Amino acid sequence: MARIRNSIALVAGLLLAAVAMAVDPAGPVVSKTARALHEQLLTLDSHLDTPMNFELQGWDILQRHDALQDGSQVDLPRLIEGGLDGGFWAIYTPQGPRTAAGVQAARDAAFAPLVAIRELVAAHPRQFELALKADDAARIAAGGKRVVFLSIENGFPVEGDPGLLQTFQRLGVRLAGPVHLCNNGLADSSTDPQGPEWHGLSEQGRRFVAEANRLGIVLDASHASDEVLDQLIELSRTPVLLSHSGLKAVFDHPRNIDDARLRRLAASGGVIQINFLSDYLIATPHDPARDQALQALWADARTGPPTLAARQALIARKAEIERRWPVPRASFEDAFAHLLHAIRVAGIEHVGIGADFDGGGGVTGFEDARDYPKITARLLAEGFGPAEIQQVWSGNLLRVLRAAETYAQGLQARPVGAASAPSSP
Repeated sequence: MARIRNSIALVAGLLLAAVAMAVDPAGPVVSKTARALHEQLLTLDSHLDTPMNFELQGWDILQRHDALQDGSQVDLPRLIEGGLDGGFWAIYTPQGPRTAAGVQAARDAAFAPLVAIRELVAAHPRQFELALKADDAARIAAGGKRVVFLSIENGFPVEGDPGLLQTFQRLGVRLAGPVHLCNNGLADSSTDPQGPEWHGLSEQGRRFVAEANRLGIVLDASHASDEVLDQLIELSRTPVLLSHSGLKAVFDHPRNIDDARLRRLAASGGVIQINFLSDYLIATPHDPARDQALQALWADARTGPPTLAARQALIARKAEIERRWPVPRASFEDAFAHLLHAIRVAGIEHVGIGADFDGGGGVTGFEDARDYPKITARLLAEGFGPAEIQQVWSGNLLRVLRAAETYAQGLQARPVGAASAPSSP
């Protein structure tokens, strides 16, 4: 399974190559006032795919890196420069064969990045600290360290045994999504080419929801189908999060959420965290020749070694594909249009940031972790005050996490033999 993990890290870098090849200075200018405010705020991103870089040989998160060289967008120097206090670091598992062996392999693969993240924290206690509760974030940031919450992207590793979620929770996981790009045994994906399989959650998926609630794990509906989101809102005893999503009203993509569902999400206390991944923000037409070239590239990436030289070669190939078959790339303002629409529809109490850096995120004018202050500057320019901007940066996200914690604590406090909560409202 190490080869699967290594190929994922390489592919992640490739997705970012187009970002790195043509940096445009577009985006708001960050004034001294905006920068000062940004530094005062507790700033969290709900979806950092940076753990996929940990297996790249010689890659050190304490050192400054260049996206032109390795495709990475987040490291400690750039986090400091961008004033990001931390966030949720994703444990991503690709969707593999839906067999007993496939699920077991996925389970084993999921533990590798979890261990790597914890080893990072243990090795650098002055720079990073694992957060287990919502209230940990402010304390960690006040100490000058980066906040490390853990999240699961794709519940495939636990579909054979939702009880395994407890093991992940004990190791620090506090956010989990049931599905990724393709359907699995828990739920339907918004982007599976075969369409819906379960028309929402499977029975195993419903047990996954109940177990997450019991453990105080927030449920993440990003990548899930609309029907899954509907059922999560209905079944979950705590608010649902979309850790990195966009709005259909701005760009009609299956990954994005429509206004009616956004209103229901907000009414249930949930939050949408806006991503900065171009394909989900604007139309990017497909060219058969381009798609074929990319498929060949991905095939080579899956079998290549996790070395800097290998990644640089693949980045160069990706750049050539972009040159021969260019597609539009979203701008900072394109992404911000999604953010503003979400605020107008759901209210600022239900919106946050999940840029998807190191997992394909990044747009013109918002290239890597150094650019986070641009969001604060743009919100100020829109007339939002410090308290409202704080909600966007972490207040709403931590409120959802506290709700999950409180519910789980309430279950633990019940007398032995007390009736458990019903499976639906």
